[in-house]
Amino acid sequence: MDMPTVAIVGRPNVGKSTLFNRLVGKKLALVDDRPGVTRDRREGDVRFGGLHFRVIDTAGLEESDAATLMGRMRMQTEAAILAADVVLFVIDARAGVLPADQPFAELVRRAGCPVILIANKAEGGTGLSGAYEAFTLGLGDPIPFSAEHGEGLGELHDALKGVLPKPDPEDDEEDEDAPGGRSLKVAIVGRPNAGKSTLINRMLGEDRLLVGPEAGITRDSISLDWEWRGRKIKLHDTAGMRRRARIDDKLEKLAVSDGLRAVRFAEVVVVLLDATIPFEKQDLTIIDLVESEGRAVVIGLNKWDLVADQPGLLKQLREDCTRLLPQVRGVAVVPLSGLAGEGLDKLMQAVVQAAEVWDKRISTSRINDWLSEATSRNPPPAVSGRRIKIRYATQVKSRPPHFALFGNQLNALPKSYTRYLVNGLREAFELPGTPIRLSLRTSQNPFDKG
Repeated sequence: MDMPTVAIVGRPNVGKSTLFNRLVGKKLALVDDRPGVTRDRREGDVRFGGLHFRVIDTAGLEESDAATLMGRMRMQTEAAILAADVVLFVIDARAGVLPADQPFAELVRRAGCPVILIANKAEGGTGLSGAYEAFTLGLGDPIPFSAEHGEGLGELHDALKGVLPKPDPEDDEEDEDAPGGRSLKVAIVGRPNAGKSTLINRMLGEDRLLVGPEAGITRDSISLDWEWRGRKIKLHDTAGMRRRARIDDKLEKLAVSDGLRAVRFAEVVVVLLDATIPFEKQDLTIIDLVESEGRAVVIGLNKWDLVADQPGLLKQLREDCTRLLPQVRGVAVVPLSGLAGEGLDKLMQAVVQAAEVWDKRISTSRINDWLSEATSRNPPPAVSGRRIKIRYATQVKSRPPHFALFGNQLNALPKSYTRYLVNGLREAFELPGTPIRLSLRTSQNPFDKG
């Protein structure tokens, strides 16, 4: 599981960087009495009373034109909010709630993730009236806090424990520092009788899983540890997924939902197709589900030994894949035979490459160089005589790659143009086959007339 992310936000000089240093346990963030010292997002790993998360220190939120330095700092902060699992919204308890706090409280509310309100600089009971005033922000109960003196850490720990995503218990079993590092989690999914268990038995070199000609033998999502070329792999075989309307048996319904859990647990999902009848409607539905869950995808054409004598078939199937599955354009399509043990090495190479693409990070400067060229070559359309402007872009997450665009009137951007941008990102930064997420953030600045 990805480490959860906690973003510290608030207007300038409320003590965000002091809180960041307190959580990380070292002075990684520069702290000064002058507002606006932090200009970029700064990240650190935190182990805090059994909790483990990544914390992001952000620039102070200020209303500014997008083209200015302050405006770009604000965009970086908005990107951090977008990427966060939890937001720590910090106010200065001694100053109380200021008008500048309100628009940013609204921004954090709109992000839709859990918010913990921290009334900082309330050491020794001072500033408690300002802390109580924070109720007016509508972000829940404030925690009276002193980042400088460490007061309120117990209350903050309890609040974080209540809202941070729960780690998967299987994650705790793995030692990331052990030889071979962390296991790559791979789920094998597909229609019933696509040959999933036969493939896994061949990978493991032993008959670990029950197989047979009857469809639907596997009832459970089964987790198996394996090693490929020194790389630790955790394999999940899953029950065959069939259309809901065709599922009458209660046990099979449970098995299919267990298969969905395996997809959510996996980093890479191998969708196994029967090469003799590929790209059935159910195959496309399964791939669409894997993409919507944001997992890296590899398509395995199983039973290839039965059709290998048909010239040009592989090229045709890859073209069909591009046409039928534009949302995972460039996905690896690997012919193989689980029964004969052919193509397994190529399949695993594709799995490891898909994981690397899924986890890829691209610098903000490279993204904005690309954006400038893409919008010059094909400018966004005009709405009511006013051209849509995309001012800035950044990657807010990986696993899968998630990008945020900032500008004006982006809510009016046609789907065809967002498709153009996604395809451009995929091509420019070599992101074949992976789901790509795009968030559009329209400027709320009343002085930004575009």
